[in-house]
Amino acid sequence: MKVIIAGAGEVGLHLAKLMAFENHDVTIVDANEERYRMASTIGDLVAIEASSTSISALKGVDIKKADLFIAVNPAEDQDMNITSALLAKKLGAKKVIARINNGEYLLPNNIEMFLDSGIDYLFYPEQIASNEIIKMLGQTSSTEYVDFSGGELLLTVLKLEEGAPIINKPVNSTIAGQADPQYKTIAISREGKTIIPKKDEVFEQNDMVYILANHTAVPEVLQFSGKTNIRVRDLMILGGGKIGVMVAKALEKHTNIKLIENNREKCEVLTDVLEHTLILSGDGRSAELLMEEEVGNMDAFVAVTGSSETNILACMAAKQMGVKKTIAEIENIDYIKFAETMGVDTVINKKLITASSIYRFTMDTDIQAIKYLIGSDAEVLEFVVKPGSPSTKGKIAEIDFPEGSVIGGIVRGDQSFIATGDSEIKPYDRVVVFSLPSVLSKIGGFFT
Repeated sequence: MKVIIAGAGEVGLHLAKLMAFENHDVTIVDANEERYRMASTIGDLVAIEASSTSISALKGVDIKKADLFIAVNPAEDQDMNITSALLAKKLGAKKVIARINNGEYLLPNNIEMFLDSGIDYLFYPEQIASNEIIKMLGQTSSTEYVDFSGGELLLTVLKLEEGAPIINKPVNSTIAGQADPQYKTIAISREGKTIIPKKDEVFEQNDMVYILANHTAVPEVLQFSGKTNIRVRDLMILGGGKIGVMVAKALEKHTNIKLIENNREKCEVLTDVLEHTLILSGDGRSAELLMEEEVGNMDAFVAVTGSSETNILACMAAKQMGVKKTIAEIENIDYIKFAETMGVDTVINKKLITASSIYRFTMDTDIQAIKYLIGSDAEVLEFVVKPGSPSTKGKIAEIDFPEGSVIGGIVRGDQSFIATGDSEIKPYDRVVVFSLPSVLSKIGGFFT
């Protein structure tokens, strides 16, 4: 696939690396000299120093042959993204998508204008991140949580802390004796390495465990991992930026929320925007302020300032004071593993979750969902199976599915079940697959 990316910022670079790794023909365009130089150091792609709104530059990268054009210039360049996407479509690109910085554009009556003009998909990273946080506040026992096929199958990510009942037990012991398994451990993240477990694999303390389950089996999964789910009634948010405001606005009518913002002028604006949220002006890194505002009595603490360091430190302090669930927005990818080892329960990274929502456009298969799992280096995908595809030619154990990936579950009509080696896949099934990056490009062909 020929892919042209406009914008060599963090999102653009991450996408470029991911797609080049999958052997797509990738060109990245950016007029900013520093960003261009960064992109030019990446192997297996072409970097062009030019404006993505230049018609001559777009023609120069052979835009008429592009299968996919992605406009991901930084948030402040929203107008450039929209303009370049419209130009790319008019000049012949088959599919175009653009990053925006204004949620108003996504309203039903407004998005139609962009779709009618030729833009195939608009994405707003801050809204994607806020939706992820809201979902995690409803699943406090998990570090990550993904539902498939309207909630028929659920992927729960759990950290095995000291005292978890399954530590030192074989992975297959959790489903021993079950003729019809209701859940399945599909992966383990351990010391920075993602493992697709064999039968003799043993759970260890501090493992991050990825379990796919039927929706009715989630309570049992939580029980054997030693986790409990709590209802978030009292919430503290650090950071009054877009993400913090979106989360507060969505939850404030049925949750007691305190929002801390360091900028006093912004606090005054927020009091008009958030009707049922208590706005506090102060430095959220201050242990004294957190104690004064009784952070220890909160069910959850969400840190979404513009500083990854601040968010990590604040979550660490909140955890030490007794908060049950902490969530930190961390934009520096190098800090993610550090944050997890320091006790941050859930990490949110805009560029990674945004890349997941975009990456499905590069795959020929009918993908219903794709999610990059921040605690690992893997993706989880939901495919719709086409008639006559290789996956329908025998039992799962017989179809030679790529090593480094695993079929976790199948949804057929209103029925869902966990996949085993004896399971058979039928046309129009929805199939959930966990995959390492090295084999991601090989999977789609099994379902087409």
